[in-house]
Amino acid sequence: MATQTRQTDPLDSDMLGPIQTETMTLNMGPQHPSTHGVLRVVLELDGETVLSCKPVIGYLHTGIEKNMEEKTYNKALPMTDRMDYLAPMSNNLGFVLAVEKLLDMEVPRRCKYLRVLLAEMTRLNSHLVWLGTHALDLGAMTVFLYCFREREQLLKIFEKVSGVRMMTSYFRVGGVAREPYPEFYEDCRAFLEPFSDRVDEYEELLTNNPIYLRRAEGVCAMTAEQAYALGITGPLLRACGVAYDIRKNEPYSGYEEFDFEVPVGERGDILDRYLVRVAEMRESRRIAMQALEGMPEGPLMADNPKVVPPPKEQLAHDMEALIHHFKIFTEGYSVPEGEVYQAIESPRGELGFYMISDGSPDPYKVKVRAPSFANLHALGEITRGGLMGDVVAAIGSIDIVLGEIDR
Repeated sequence: MATQTRQTDPLDSDMLGPIQTETMTLNMGPQHPSTHGVLRVVLELDGETVLSCKPVIGYLHTGIEKNMEEKTYNKALPMTDRMDYLAPMSNNLGFVLAVEKLLDMEVPRRCKYLRVLLAEMTRLNSHLVWLGTHALDLGAMTVFLYCFREREQLLKIFEKVSGVRMMTSYFRVGGVAREPYPEFYEDCRAFLEPFSDRVDEYEELLTNNPIYLRRAEGVCAMTAEQAYALGITGPLLRACGVAYDIRKNEPYSGYEEFDFEVPVGERGDILDRYLVRVAEMRESRRIAMQALEGMPEGPLMADNPKVVPPPKEQLAHDMEALIHHFKIFTEGYSVPEGEVYQAIESPRGELGFYMISDGSPDPYKVKVRAPSFANLHALGEITRGGLMGDVVAAIGSIDIVLGEIDR
């Protein structure tokens, strides 16, 4: 903690002399329970008023992008899970769509529907963590317990379909890792059908709660112009009244076949960010139910033997299939020369993968447009002139994941 002195103009009275005031520079973090990761925030305060708020990143740097350039495309895929560990299947989807675009590969319609179903359930998982932790930051513990009750159901489904609870790596170039387990669709339906009632419970606890409203309504607001200038996307931008959602504006993976609305706010404050995400959970349930009820028949994997491994049931009795499987996962496959940018709508906003291929089995260049990185820069704008007590609420309302900021 440091202090610095500011001088004002002298008073008319020679006896009093100039008035001196002090501002305080305060470090919040990098180990702080309400920074949602290893984030350091440098605050300059005039009493309780925030004069400036500067996020300092880099404490979690992993070098994921550079490491991906040293691996084959299949081996680079699991690294995407580690960026946004609350939405791993969203990261998988952005990566595989970019590689499939380089390969000029079309996946079967059933695969697209399954990817949409799991991507929207991943969005629900991420928003549940956000809502629970944001409420906990402001002292509402019950919402946290309710949200994690539903999240646990989702993680059990993810574990049964992929083998792990969080770092799923289930989407693959050309399709998915394997057929879903036999009860998968029944489990999804058992979760999704009553989920609207669960969201009603969250809203009963928060939406008209006078204590929450005093902490959120009109606090840390941002205009659409400020959001545009900072490159902000996702719920933060939509809370400012801008109906921009890549699933609608630039559909991918079959999203053009689904009927859903894009929720927007009016004031761009913490309350609108909360309301937009709650409405998005209802819309994600709506999309997932459409995918579940309209799931097409047919294969899950593209017909491309150079990229897609043979079915695992062949490996025990077919030597040629075993050799083919071995070569794909050890040597990889060559991708035609070219460059591509593929963006998807992650729970936090525009997640983009820019790739350059030199024709080898390893990507020449990988650059990720991470929404948390851009969105974090709103912190200085929305807290300036506000109170120190609102900084925690502001950080929570942005919904950052340090893994994709420091990648």
